[in-house]
Amino acid sequence: MAALMLQGTGSDVGKSVLVAGLCRALANRGMMVLPFKPQNMSNNAAVTADGGEIGRAQALQALAARAELHTDMNPVLLKPEADRKSQVVVHGKVRGSLGAANFREGRRNLLPEVLESWERLRERCGIVVVEGAGSPAEINLRDGDIANMGFARAAKVPVVLVGDIDRGGVIASLVGTRAVLEPGDAAMIRGFIVNKFRGDPALFADGYMEIERLSGWHGMGLVPWLPCVTSLPAEDAVVLERAQPVSSSRKIVACPMLPRIANFDDLDPLRHEPEVDLVMVPPGSQIPLAADLVVLPGSKATMADLAFVREQGWDIDILHHHRRGGAVLGICGGYQMLGKEIDDPLGLEGASGSMPGLGLLNVRTEMRAHKNLRKVSGTALGARFEGYEMHMGATTGADCARPFAILDDERNEGAGSPDARVIGTYCHGLLAAPHLRTALLQWIGAKGNGLHHAKLVDDALDDLASALEAYLDIDGLLRIAQEHGR
Repeated sequence: MAALMLQGTGSDVGKSVLVAGLCRALANRGMMVLPFKPQNMSNNAAVTADGGEIGRAQALQALAARAELHTDMNPVLLKPEADRKSQVVVHGKVRGSLGAANFREGRRNLLPEVLESWERLRERCGIVVVEGAGSPAEINLRDGDIANMGFARAAKVPVVLVGDIDRGGVIASLVGTRAVLEPGDAAMIRGFIVNKFRGDPALFADGYMEIERLSGWHGMGLVPWLPCVTSLPAEDAVVLERAQPVSSSRKIVACPMLPRIANFDDLDPLRHEPEVDLVMVPPGSQIPLAADLVVLPGSKATMADLAFVREQGWDIDILHHHRRGGAVLGICGGYQMLGKEIDDPLGLEGASGSMPGLGLLNVRTEMRAHKNLRKVSGTALGARFEGYEMHMGATTGADCARPFAILDDERNEGAGSPDARVIGTYCHGLLAAPHLRTALLQWIGAKGNGLHHAKLVDDALDDLASALEAYLDIDGLLRIAQEHGR
C-alpha cells in the first residue's frame, strides 16, 4: 500500500483542497484511494455511514475519492467550545474535552487510536492521501504531536510540504520550515508544492529553483489560483471574513458570524443563487435593515454564542427584523436560540443553568449528554430533501405542533411560528436540495435556479483534478508515495 502526506507551512495554505484534488485525480486514474487526517480541529463536521462524525474536509475528500464516509478517515476531531477548551471526538464519538492545561498529554495518548484507524484504512485501498494540520514548523507543539511529523514518523509516511505564495513570503516559509525542523523530521519531507500562484509562472522560475537549492527538496509543481475551488465548501471559518458584494436588486439573506459557528457550509448553495446575496455579518456590524431572511446558523456552544448575539445587539436587530415582517430561519444551535429558554442542567456547555432565548418560537431546549448523529430524509415546504442531524439537546413546545419537516421515519421535525415567519430545524444540509431551496426562496419572494449543488461540487472536483494533472508532477508524487514504510 502506498501513502503520501501533505503538510503545510501554515494553516489555510490549501492542503485540504489539494488532498481532495489528488484523491479525485487518482480515482479518475482507476486507483483505489482514500483520504486520512489524523487530527482535525473544526466545528464543521459530517455524519458517517458507521454512525459517527468526521471533519467536513475529510467528507469532501471522501467524495472526491468516490468513497463512503467512515470515521477512520479522521480518527481525532477537536471541536472548539471556548478559547482554551475543545470537545474531543475519537473514532466518531464524543470522548470528553481537552483544555489548554492538559492538551499536549491528552493528544499524545491518542496516537495509538490514530494508528488503529490508519491500519484499518490502509488495508482497504491501494493508496492513502494524508492531510496534516497547521504546520510542522510549530516546533513548540512537536512533543506529543499526532497531526504532522509525529504521525508521519510513526506510520512511516513520506511528506510533501505545501506553501501558499498568495499570502507572500513563500520562499522563506518553505526554506524556513526546513531550517527549524530537527533532522529526523526534515528527512520525512521529499518535495514541495507552491500553491495559489497568480500571474506568469515564468516570473517565479528563479524563486522556485532557489527553494530547491536552499531546501534540498525537489519541486513537485506550481499550482495557480483555481476558480473551481470557489465552488467547494470551505473548511475554516476564516473565509467568512472576506468581503461580499451586495446588490440592491437581489434578496438579502443575512447570517451573523457566531464565534463558534458550526457547519456554515449549510449556506453554500445560496451563494450560487442569482437572486440572492448571502451576507455574513461580522462582529461589530449591524444585521442589514434590508435583510429579507435572517439565518441563525449552527453553533458548537449555543448558550455562549447566544450571549454573544446579545453582546453584539444582534438580538435587537433580529426582533426588529421580525416585527417588520422579515423571515427568520434557525438551524440546529440557531433553532435552540430562537426558543423561549435553553436549559443546561448537566453543565455540558460550561456552568449548569438556564438562559432565556430570543422568544420567537414557543419551544424550550434541554441540553442532554447524548449526541444525535444521523442521516435524515423527508419532506419540508412541500419538497423532498436529504440531510443530517448533529446536536446535543432536545427541543419541545407548542410550536413543534407546526413541524418544519416530516421525516421518512414519520417523525415531526422542527417548529414553526403561528405567523409562519419563523422556522427552526435540527436538519443540516437542507439547502443542497434544489426543490426545497427553491421553496425556501419563494418564502421570501425570490426565484430559485434549481441548481443541483451536489453536481456543482462534483464537477468542481473533476475540474480540480484536471488542473492538478496539468500543474503537478503526479507521477512523481506516486513514486514518493511508494516509499511508504521504508
